[in-house]
Amino acid sequence: MSIGNSNSPEEERPSTDDRSEDRLVERSVEERSIGTALKKARIAAGLTVDEVSSITRVRIPIVHAIEEDDFTRCGGDVYARGHIRTLARAVHLDPAPLVESYDAAHGGRPAPTPAAPMFEAERIRPERQRPNWTAAMVAAIVAVIGFVGFTAFSGDAEKEKRPVAEGSASPKPAPKQTGGKPAAQPSQVPPAAKPEPSDSAIAAAPKDLVTVVLTADTGESWISAKDSTGRLLFDGTLVQGESKTFTDKESVDLVLGDAGVVKLFVNGKEIKDDFQPGQVERLTYTKEDPSQGQPQAG
Repeated sequence: MSIGNSNSPEEERPSTDDRSEDRLVERSVEERSIGTALKKARIAAGLTVDEVSSITRVRIPIVHAIEEDDFTRCGGDVYARGHIRTLARAVHLDPAPLVESYDAAHGGRPAPTPAAPMFEAERIRPERQRPNWTAAMVAAIVAVIGFVGFTAFSGDAEKEKRPVAEGSASPKPAPKQTGGKPAAQPSQVPPAAKPEPSDSAIAAAPKDLVTVVLTADTGESWISAKDSTGRLLFDGTLVQGESKTFTDKESVDLVLGDAGVVKLFVNGKEIKDDFQPGQVERLTYTKEDPSQGQPQAG
C-alpha cells in the first residue's frame, strides 16, 4: 500500500468541461471588448492612431472612441460596423467576428439606413466647380458688338440732326450787275492790311497832349507804357505790323524790349534814333519833344 498522494496525473488535469468553460469566458470577454482587440492588434502591427487614421480616413477622435468601446461618435450602427470593418482590415484582423460581437451587444443587425454625412470614411467631397470662361467670353463679345452698333446708330442720328457746316454751304448767287464792271467776289478781295499811321494823322496830334505812336515795323517787340502819374497804359507784345497810341498831359514813359524793330512817332514827328535790333531802351517824352528824347535812368 503506497503512502502519499494517491491522485494520478490524470486526476490532476482539469476536465474537458472546465477547459471549455474557460474558453467561453475568455471569448465572452473578447466579444464585449471590440476596442481592446482593435487596439492590441494595432499595437502589434506597430501602428499609431495617426497612421491608422491616415490609412482608413477615419478621424482620430473616432479611432480613440472605438478603441475605448465608445461607438456613440460613429453616427449610428451602420457607420459603427463600417468603422469596425475598416479598422480591423488596417490592423490585419478578421472583421467578421468583431461585427458579430457588435451586433450581439447592440440588439442584432438592423435594417440598412441611408448614409449620412457623418461617416467620414465613405464621404466623398463634391468637386469644386470651375468658372465657365466660355460663357463669360461670349457674353463680353455680345456686349461689345451691341455697344459698337449703338454708337454707330447714334453717330448717324447726330449727323442727320447736325446743321450744314459753313464751308459746305452752297454759294449764294452773285448779285446782278448794274454797271459795266462785274462785281468782285468776296473770296477774290484780298484782306486789308493794317494801315500805318499817316503823316497827316500824326500831324493832327493835339498840341496840349503828349502823343506817342509805336509800330512794330520789322518784327515783334515787348513794350511797356506809363503816364506821368506812373499808371500803366500798356504792357505786352506788339506783333509785326501792329500799332499802339499813348497820350498824356505831361509825359509818357516807354520801355522797348527790341527797339531796333520799332518805328516811333512823338507829337506827330518820327524819332530817327539809331536803335539796334535786340536793344532795350527806356525813354520819356513830353509835350516839347521830339526836340530831344530823354532816356530814363537805369
